[in-house]
Amino acid sequence: MKTDTMVKKKKQYKTAPIMAALFVAGFVGLFSETALNIALGDLAQIFNVNATTIGWLATGYFLTLGILVPVTGILMQKFTTRQMFLTAISLSLIGTILAAIAPVFSLLLAARVIQAAGLAIALPLTQNVIFTIFPPNKRGAAMGIMGLVMLAGPALGPTIAGLILDTLSWHWIFWVTLPFLLFSLIFGLLYLPNVNEIRKVSIDAVSVILSTIGFGGVVYGFSVSGDAGWSSAIVLGSIIVGLAALILFSIRQTKMENPMLNLRAFKYPLFVLGVFMSFITFFNMLSMLVILPMYMQMSLLIAAFTTGLILLPGSLLNCVLAPSIGSLFDKYGPKAVIIPGTILVAIGYALYAQFGTETALWMVVVTHIFMMLGIGAVLASVQTNTLNSLPKQYYPDGIAITQTIQQVAGAIGIAVMVSIFSSKETSYLAATANELPHAAAAGTSLVFTISLVLAVINVVLSLFIKKPN
Repeated sequence: MKTDTMVKKKKQYKTAPIMAALFVAGFVGLFSETALNIALGDLAQIFNVNATTIGWLATGYFLTLGILVPVTGILMQKFTTRQMFLTAISLSLIGTILAAIAPVFSLLLAARVIQAAGLAIALPLTQNVIFTIFPPNKRGAAMGIMGLVMLAGPALGPTIAGLILDTLSWHWIFWVTLPFLLFSLIFGLLYLPNVNEIRKVSIDAVSVILSTIGFGGVVYGFSVSGDAGWSSAIVLGSIIVGLAALILFSIRQTKMENPMLNLRAFKYPLFVLGVFMSFITFFNMLSMLVILPMYMQMSLLIAAFTTGLILLPGSLLNCVLAPSIGSLFDKYGPKAVIIPGTILVAIGYALYAQFGTETALWMVVVTHIFMMLGIGAVLASVQTNTLNSLPKQYYPDGIAITQTIQQVAGAIGIAVMVSIFSSKETSYLAATANELPHAAAAGTSLVFTISLVLAVINVVLSLFIKKPN
């Protein structure tokens, strides 16, 4: 009888407007994550700051996500769905408006942190709602659309921002997102119900401090490594302190009756497998979204906006096919989608690694299409299968863990791969005279060769994927 009542209750959810409110908020946050990157050079001149300082507009965003996402696991158990949603949207709106009117660099940086805080709540909340209102046999399609949002936001950010910079001022990179946030707010107020179970949980201050130092230290250390160098005391110190704090945090969680982040999720093998695959996927994907435009602008000598247009077909095709990929996951299971996806990604990196200064633009377009199709198949499907492997009471913790892993993997991936790219480029230039395009191509080839090795590891891991009971 209780089961019948729950089924009826689930059927009463207006899933389309609920998902519209959450997905639009997530898209704006992820769009903002990369959209400003293309304007950093101009902003450095406008605010009269150096490259390292202006880079904090991107680093600060990642750092905030890395620090706050782990905390959302316990916040989703302490506060209602609507309270969490309104907090996320309010932070996004405040951050966006402050960024759009910022007259000085310090205010723009603070606004970026506030924006990131909104996204740190919105992403885990969206996944939690999906896993609450959709039955297991329909989660793949919903997560497929979320995968579309997670790919389309960062991928379209530079393209749209490039168009805005060509026609308007940088302020409009923020103003243009305001109507979408207002749409999300209105739909959320009208349609989003409280779907989570509120528990009497206390927030352990020591756990929050250890989590902040741990994830913040690791992300910060890797983020500044490109400028400071891997031998820098700041870099090594931040990473070592961060790892030590994470170890203490993990030990404390296992000994607490009501942990801030329930690490018992790691006793499920399919969850652990999914976490490894997600780390590799985000490490490769976010670094690729930085390195590939650098290659096209430095080796192929293409303008920033044209670069965005070349990458657009792959991103748009992925957007179109994402719901279908999710439906295939629901119908045929994880192996049928994830294994071909990892193979496509590996093929994409194998082709990227061969790119040079004479590579035809159509080859870049075709390879990027292969890559985005593969990532689209892997991204949402792995996340869905990973969380499906957990009991319902572990969903908030599992979501917080996977979202944190993804953000940390992205920050580390960008820092490590850009550092490797720069190192190879420098050594190439030292051996040859003023051949920057060839040096950039050599750096790109090395980076994508490393990514290929990681992609092959993901192919092997995907063979062990199976549908949870």
